[in-house]
Amino acid sequence: MNAIVAVDENWGIGKNNDLLCHLPGDLKYYKEKTLDKCVIFGQKTLESLPGSKPLPRRDHIVLSDDPSYKVETGEGYACDVVHSKAEVMELVAEYEAAARKMGEAPAEAVFVCGGASIYELFLHDCDAFYVTKMHKTFDADRFFPNLDEMGLKITWESELQTDEASGMQYTFQKYERE
Repeated sequence: MNAIVAVDENWGIGKNNDLLCHLPGDLKYYKEKTLDKCVIFGQKTLESLPGSKPLPRRDHIVLSDDPSYKVETGEGYACDVVHSKAEVMELVAEYEAAARKMGEAPAEAVFVCGGASIYELFLHDCDAFYVTKMHKTFDADRFFPNLDEMGLKITWESELQTDEASGMQYTFQKYERE
């Protein structure tokens, strides 16, 4: 299982249930990595998406502590609402098994996508972390664990990227456990 996240220099990820900034290059990267995969969200993060709806061409697992919470399914996506980590892990095992049957790498079948409490809950279940490191600090109220301090290693890094509209610089990185 993987996690995918955009962080600032202090590992901030959001404020007031929203992204720290609009970064089209990061959104494109996110789409490339997660398209036709399974994504795991918390309820609040799902509701922060455009129209509070799941993303097209992805299967969604939404973890909610509200037993009556429902998400309408639509064309181009599936959505399972579950209420425990154990239920999430059962579905993850199914997605990974299906990937194996199709000759794909099971480790690439599932992405944890937030928010902060969901990242924290599944941190030790992830082997790879796809991080967009923004070279700027924001006034964040939600943070991702500092992977450098945890001893994870950067196994791939892109060239420095620059957002045309804002001039913000960022780098795509892949962290993995040793």
